[in-house]
Amino acid sequence: MKALYKYILIALTMMLGISQAGVTKTGTTAAKFLNMGVGPRTIAMGGAYILSDNDAGAMYWNAAGIANTSHFQAIFTQSNWIAGIKLNYLGAVIPMQDMGVMGVNVTAVTMGDMQETTEYFPEGTGNTFSAGMFAIGLTYARYLTENFIIGANVKYVQENISNSTAQGVAIDIGTVFKTPFYGVQFATSITNFGTKMQISGQDLLFQSDPLPNAGGSVDRLNSYYQTDPFDLPLRLQIGISKEFKIFDDQSLSIAIDAAHPSDNSQFINTGAEWALFKKRFFLRGGFKTLFMKDREEGLTLGAGFHYNSLGYMTFAIDYAYQQFKYLGDVHTFGVNIGF
Repeated sequence: MKALYKYILIALTMMLGISQAGVTKTGTTAAKFLNMGVGPRTIAMGGAYILSDNDAGAMYWNAAGIANTSHFQAIFTQSNWIAGIKLNYLGAVIPMQDMGVMGVNVTAVTMGDMQETTEYFPEGTGNTFSAGMFAIGLTYARYLTENFIIGANVKYVQENISNSTAQGVAIDIGTVFKTPFYGVQFATSITNFGTKMQISGQDLLFQSDPLPNAGGSVDRLNSYYQTDPFDLPLRLQIGISKEFKIFDDQSLSIAIDAAHPSDNSQFINTGAEWALFKKRFFLRGGFKTLFMKDREEGLTLGAGFHYNSLGYMTFAIDYAYQQFKYLGDVHTFGVNIGF
């Protein structure tokens, strides 16, 4: 019993020890899309990632979660984000018996072409340009003991706009501990630990005269604007969860996560999932970024339908709704297939 109190105390210490400093460091990192969140199940539960185990989408939230996958599984999700932006996620996991579980994943942000404007043509030059970003990851997870799981996701990250790009490499490390006390689970993760990203490319090229007041014929020397390197959005997150049996064919799972991001103030995510009809239908809800200064996100809701065909094939379709204070609500859809 004392050990249970210890785990809960560790989590609550971080959850309640939230300081709201005057400077939140918002907008000081690159590749912000790595914090947008994927997968309608976890999104609908307020981003409380610890409940995303046994789901290929766990590679995004906590790589250790895929260790509970017992069969091949593929997932595709899409979020209709603000301003016509789409966040897409594709992942697949393959169990390797006693050797653990491997997975691959792609996160991509896409958007339509934009009109080019300049100082002299503020209404547009007639040209267009594109922008986007993506991350490709390779994940591995396994049980170290009967109740302790560890996983890692190594990923290549790239952002591009017009003819310029920035790239980096990062690693996510996660753990899940199934405590012996009343089915409580305790999880930790550190995500986006990696190199800095610095934009470069042909758009930064210009011609200049290095010595305008001196004589000579060199007056069109190719030069590049120097850009600053930016860190990736590092984040430490911990959480606890518990599943409650209500009836023989119903259960209620509750999770609370606390996060400490490098580019914002600390916050708490909380969510719940009500499983009906022997875990075929699901109703979900939660709240995101509680206690964050100047928070934009809030209520999340969702539902899902899961079908199991005689144990040989599984099919799931899920939906999530995210409430935003100023930027408009976001809808996420996802399909999960396993066999």
